Amino acid sequence: MTDSQIPQSSAQSLWQELKNAIRGTEADYTQIKIGKAVFLLAVPMILELIMESTFAVVDIFFVGTLGASAVATVGLTETYLFLLYSIGIGLSMAVTAVVARRIGEKEKDQAAVAAVQAIFLAVLVSVPFAFIGIFFAKDLLGLMGADAWTLEFGYRYTQWMLGGNAVIMLLFVINSVFRGAGDAAIAMRVLWIANGCNIILDPVLIYGLGPFPELGIQGAAIATNIGRGVGVLVQLWTLFKGGKHIRMLRSHLQLNGKVIANIIRTSLGGIGQMIVAMTSWIFVMRIISEFGSQAVAGATIALRIMMFTLMPAWGMSNAVATLVGQNLGAQKPDRAERSVWVTGFWNMLFLIAVSVFYFIFSEPLVDIFSDDAEVIAIGGKWLTIVSYSYFVYAWWMVSIQAFNGAGDTATPTKINLVFFWLIQIPLSYLLGKTLGFEHTGVFWAIFISETSVGLFTLWLFTRGRWKTVRV
Repeated sequence: MTDSQIPQSSAQSLWQELKNAIRGTEADYTQIKIGKAVFLLAVPMILELIMESTFAVVDIFFVGTLGASAVATVGLTETYLFLLYSIGIGLSMAVTAVVARRIGEKEKDQAAVAAVQAIFLAVLVSVPFAFIGIFFAKDLLGLMGADAWTLEFGYRYTQWMLGGNAVIMLLFVINSVFRGAGDAAIAMRVLWIANGCNIILDPVLIYGLGPFPELGIQGAAIATNIGRGVGVLVQLWTLFKGGKHIRMLRSHLQLNGKVIANIIRTSLGGIGQMIVAMTSWIFVMRIISEFGSQAVAGATIALRIMMFTLMPAWGMSNAVATLVGQNLGAQKPDRAERSVWVTGFWNMLFLIAVSVFYFIFSEPLVDIFSDDAEVIAIGGKWLTIVSYSYFVYAWWMVSIQAFNGAGDTATPTKINLVFFWLIQIPLSYLLGKTLGFEHTGVFWAIFISETSVGLFTLWLFTRGRWKTVRV
């Protein structure tokens, strides 16, 4: 083989693996090379997150044309949906851990049983939210200080979003089944279909294009429900047809109290993680709001930029949960640990590159979203400060997912509670308000707390107790 052929062969091999990652593969993630396993799982997870982000941008774009009150209606409704998301994501963490463990144990039937119980739970959890949303939408919006337009017209959006929340819960939970089983490519395609339908239906139902009636903001909610409903139907069809690693049979369609109790027990920590994280950000943003609307705008834009650029890192981190769960199930704890170190190394390299990008282009990035000089300066300052901590944050992301993948969702909750509630919030107030550093003080408090939590979580991971968790 000549020197010129070697790069070409490597490029062809990489392209083939990329196609395998997108199509899905029957590879045994407890047997193949760890780097390959991370790649096959992370690529579809990253693409799934990018699609979800695109959907959010497009959705708010169409609603934004209806006026400020319409946007406010979406924002107020999402305040209540955040609680639902906390439960859905927490439940999904548990389901991923349980299904991955059963797949690793080569107990595909038991993995399918766990999937069925997770679906039952998702439907059960959605019922009270639906009842409250349908019958008390106006009361909920009024409680949040909604304006007259929202209470007269916008409440129907809230009714549809909360009333149809079962499709949101099922989309979360069933995709977590596929991820735990190693079918991340299926989860990706489901979200593409669901959000693709929503993006097409949004303008059609909002503006009344063609034969469809003009439904305004209500149309946005109906489009979301239809799009996600289609996604759920695809999920169920795929589960019964059989994915690459899991298949649900009619014989599995029965309640199993023991499995349900195990999922609930494991999910409590995941739900706690999400609630702690979401509420801590609410408090931090409340402190920042003390320094004016420009500080809030700068912080909000910086946060959106950070969320978008972190997607590949979250994709790699999510792959860790599947790898840890499956390898622990296969009685390969050392391989489970090595998967974290390998993924963490690549995650660190990626986030170091992001940090350099932030450091050089912090203000130009914010300038894309605002022409206010002070907003640009404030947002740029946050991106610059956060760039110092990303190489540590990369390790926090993968180590926290290692705990979740092992089924130890309680430990990350305790860690988050201490570092975010007992350190980050008081420190933000101390540096920002008491010592007078204002928004810059808050940004440094976030840097200190998140660097500390990253180092501590990684140290706790090295102690190895997560390897003995039973799920």
